[in-house]
Amino acid sequence: MKNILLTLLLLLSSIGFAQEDAWVYFTDKPDAATYLASPLTMLSQKSLDRRTAQNIALDEKDVPVYPTYITQVTTATGITVMAKSKWLNALHIRGSVTDIEALLSLSFVETIQFANASLNTNASGRSATTADFNMVNKAMETQITFAYGNSSNQISMLGGDLLHQQDFTGTGMTIAVLDAGFPGVNTAAPFQRLFTNNLVLGGYDYVGQSTNFYTGGTHGTLVLSTMGGYVENSLVGTAPDAAYYLFITEDVADENPVEESYWVEAAEEADRLGVDIITTSLGYFTYNNPDYSYTYDDMNGTTAFASRGADVAFSRGIICVTSAGNSGATVNPHISVPADAVNTLAIGAVNASGFYASFSSIGPSFDGRVKPDVVAQGVQAVVSTPEGTIGMADGTSFSGPITAGMVACLWQALPNKTNAEIVQIVKESASIYTNPTPQLGYGIPNYNTALATTLGIASVDKDMFLLYPNPVKDVLNLTTTSISSNTVVTLYSALGQKVLETKTEQAKVAVSVAHLPSGVYFCKIDSGTFQTIKKFIKQ
Repeated sequence: MKNILLTLLLLLSSIGFAQEDAWVYFTDKPDAATYLASPLTMLSQKSLDRRTAQNIALDEKDVPVYPTYITQVTTATGITVMAKSKWLNALHIRGSVTDIEALLSLSFVETIQFANASLNTNASGRSATTADFNMVNKAMETQITFAYGNSSNQISMLGGDLLHQQDFTGTGMTIAVLDAGFPGVNTAAPFQRLFTNNLVLGGYDYVGQSTNFYTGGTHGTLVLSTMGGYVENSLVGTAPDAAYYLFITEDVADENPVEESYWVEAAEEADRLGVDIITTSLGYFTYNNPDYSYTYDDMNGTTAFASRGADVAFSRGIICVTSAGNSGATVNPHISVPADAVNTLAIGAVNASGFYASFSSIGPSFDGRVKPDVVAQGVQAVVSTPEGTIGMADGTSFSGPITAGMVACLWQALPNKTNAEIVQIVKESASIYTNPTPQLGYGIPNYNTALATTLGIASVDKDMFLLYPNPVKDVLNLTTTSISSNTVVTLYSALGQKVLETKTEQAKVAVSVAHLPSGVYFCKIDSGTFQTIKKFIKQ
């Protein structure tokens, strides 16, 4: 009986996976010249304006897949077209191995890549290629004070409350959220401020092929709430005044590589609409069909379809913020797709005190790059459910969008910077930028410090104010080359509470912090000739 059951299970398994997933790549786009001569036929004016602002030229990646090619593949024997990508000039298809390989007889088919890598041969396999793109390498008066309530820590840890006070709340920025669904967003109270201000611009369900995106899994609703949610004294998102597009790309009923293709399709639409930032709290490593699953070797930024798509998005002037993943305590602890992409800002998780969350996926990427890039609070992050209940949730699913909202606020404050420059500014503001780790990447960014430094307000930091060690256990040392008789050193908690203040006339000061609880703190020094703030972690 045992052997019979085993045989039956194997048979059912083979039947279940008889249909294979693959990508078919085309040789060219015959109508490219026509589209490039009329850019508004393929991109919105907002998208073109973003390109112009960053000096990014149009190219054939912006041109849609040639319709005749799609038609011929669609009508081929046994082939179902699941998704398409103009950036990679490919279709995601499903069919038998024989029917899929038959497409190689079409003159315009360059190559075929099966999701099951063992099926790829020299004739039909696609070797991974790296995407081509150009790298572009006084206190303000308080305007806004939000009643953050329990959500205060996840914002103030990043210096976000200080950006908000300067009226940088995401106004004018557009964020696309790619997730599993958004039920309740159109009805729950925490999202009504978005609708009152016409900040939900639209969306689409790529899984269900429907214009109704207020459906699907609840995950996207929770994610959106960390950026756009607003309930006074309970929850304030990191970008409450940004505009949002909501795209469903994750199929909660299945785990299949087609979700990567949906993701790229949605990213292309986000680009067409002129989106500035794409945030995604999705990660792919294992699939229901184990033959489709990745290994750590694949986390190189150039293998996975979604990761390659994310890098094309970056080359179009978009910032992609991706959650690192929640597998840090598993047998596969590393980052997942598309967090491994070369130019995504991959986000890990820390707790409210700024320490590594054990579930947060680690780096580096397989090819040795720092991943995650930075971290934010992902333990007991404050979120809203589809019913409007304010609660807490764990995961890089939330540290990612919390970060995306802050990136939007920073870019609003620095509108002349390119996406590459903003990403680098964020990294350089992080707590351990000069000593990154596999768990924290470059550490916890401070977006207020990032803004001040970029504007030149704190340009004296490197030469005039040193703070060490960081993290610190007992004694914090401060060294400054600008000293006066009334120099004041003040320490603040992550919530903005003053915990210590002292005056000094010495160029070097040793401050005992042994009595302070573990967590994130800020040190402000005011010499009369300059003011600046640095963040440190108390162990």
